[in-house]
Amino acid sequence: MNTHTDTHFTPVDPDLYAKAFQLLDPTPAPAAPAAPAAPSPVSVILAAAPPVHRPGPVEKTLTDALAFLDTHGWAKHRLIHPEGARCSIGALRAAVGARTTAYRDAGKLLLDEARRQHGSQWKAIPAWNDAHTGAQVRSVWEAAIQRAHQANV
Repeated sequence: MNTHTDTHFTPVDPDLYAKAFQLLDPTPAPAAPAAPAAPSPVSVILAAAPPVHRPGPVEKTLTDALAFLDTHGWAKHRLIHPEGARCSIGALRAAVGARTTAYRDAGKLLLDEARRQHGSQWKAIPAWNDAHTGAQVRSVWEAAIQRAHQANV
């Protein structure tokens, strides 16, 4: 069965149709597409993109612990102050939640940096923490984080 539909529409000039829509929306017509550019060599692409740093577990532990101190406060002479502040060891524990390898390595790096800045007499982090000012403790934390970053640990 063949069905023929006669619409009785008058044909419209396509240019006239385009001009009518241009009057309704006078935005300029898009330019003709440019020829595709030659692909860049991989070395150029890699050189243009800055490297993405992914902190290692020690750096992350130290960074998280320092952020904890910044948020909750730093304490002396006790692991956890009643108002939530913590000493350096308390901050490390809060950052990892358990005594993991990252916790132990972060503690070793922090104590090593404390000895570099304040003398080799410090046998443990709590004694060093309690004998120094907040600014001195923070300086050691920041240097330990920087060392972890440079060592990519």
